[in-house]
Amino acid sequence: MDTNMQPKDGGLAALDAAVRRDLEIIRYPRKEWVPPIERNGQRVLDVAIIGAGQGGLATAFALKRNNITNVRIFDRASKGGEGPWVTFARMITLRTPKYVTGPDLGVPSLTPRSWYEAQYGVAAWEKLDKIPRGDWQAYLDWYRDILDLPVANDHEFTGVTWEDGLLRLTFRRPDGTSHVHYARKLVLATGIEGCGTWHVPDFISRGLPRERYAHTSEAIDFAALRGKRVGVLGAGASAFDNAATALEEGVGSVTLCLRRKEIPSINPYRWMENTGFLAYYPALSDELRWGFMRRIFDLNQPPPQDTFWRCRRHENFAYRTGCPWTGARMEGDEIVVDSPTGEMRFDFVIIGTGFATDLSRRPETASFAPSVALWGERYRAPAGAESTVLESYPYLGDCYQFLPRHKDDPLAPMLANIHNFTFSATPSMGLSGASISGMRFGVERLAHGLGRDLYVADGQQHLESLLSYDVAELVSLDPPVA
Repeated sequence: MDTNMQPKDGGLAALDAAVRRDLEIIRYPRKEWVPPIERNGQRVLDVAIIGAGQGGLATAFALKRNNITNVRIFDRASKGGEGPWVTFARMITLRTPKYVTGPDLGVPSLTPRSWYEAQYGVAAWEKLDKIPRGDWQAYLDWYRDILDLPVANDHEFTGVTWEDGLLRLTFRRPDGTSHVHYARKLVLATGIEGCGTWHVPDFISRGLPRERYAHTSEAIDFAALRGKRVGVLGAGASAFDNAATALEEGVGSVTLCLRRKEIPSINPYRWMENTGFLAYYPALSDELRWGFMRRIFDLNQPPPQDTFWRCRRHENFAYRTGCPWTGARMEGDEIVVDSPTGEMRFDFVIIGTGFATDLSRRPETASFAPSVALWGERYRAPAGAESTVLESYPYLGDCYQFLPRHKDDPLAPMLANIHNFTFSATPSMGLSGASISGMRFGVERLAHGLGRDLYVADGQQHLESLLSYDVAELVSLDPPVA
């Protein structure tokens, strides 16, 4: 929460009442329609969602709007610690415009603006530039509570197998015990790194003791770095966020290094924020989608202007362009980093080199990773347009579902029921649950596909339900007596 703003007394109570009224007004149809299934005396979940961050919560709400209520969200974090916003995100505000919508699914009283105005007043919203990340987390916490979304915290998802036409999901609790749930559909809403791992160059992990470096996604004890020389590797927003945080915590100096000759300045996300791209990109040909994504990935996402100035206001901040790191080693108690521009010496280094997409390196996807089709196997880029990064991304179906490398793969039916709502869906589907900018369209597309698949699978039962339907509406031929 923004500590410079004071919440308004009674503001949220009135908003809560407005949300309940709005949802009651638009609640049509009003009955569940998915036939129940049991396995081992336990009702099978229609949809299991892994990840209770913004994408998982919004997906559960969209399903609820469609009267699919036998749903549960699982998250390994304790309540309030889901997602990046109060863990490893170190920006001051979101990078998206304050008027962004998405989790609300078109319900005005559920929008971030309505929540913020209820908290701080209309005038505060008008003065606001971008939403502080602490307020975004508080908004998501309120959203979860007001919608009564079914979240099971402290459940670490450890894997999925295919058992007699159902997904068998295994979870581990903090006490080490395992727990099993069966589900018909599985949604992976596990964020940016959901289909891979955060990337640390091999020369860092091999050359330095583990306590002398950290990735930007990790917990960092910045207080312990006061007065020390810190090196940061990376050109993206998170690298600058961590550099700024270190400077604000009183480190001796920060030197940020990037391989590019210039700091990226063009943000393709601002271009992508148009209805055409957000809604219809998945319908494009492979050739066009590859062209879009190659350009977007090449541009990368630069540090916002305010983040850059957050670093530059410190005299002990420096940055070096055209300065990739090529090696790292210890000399006594110093870290020595090699680069084409010469050696640099630090006491601690922070790695902001993003993530690597590799399904085999995630416990939730490792068991079926060899069966998943990748872009590099489905599309051959023309000469000059190749991208080893894009080739590593999964090639998805029209509802975010994994596709098999080979049609006769025995795991093909399982893959059809696992829906990848992580950042790695981007080349196939455009912006989705891992991006606030794309949630409005991505969540609705996903929920529609999940409902479609469930209805089609049960089509015969729905027909039989109609054929046996005998509830009379006309019950009297005589007019009532006055």
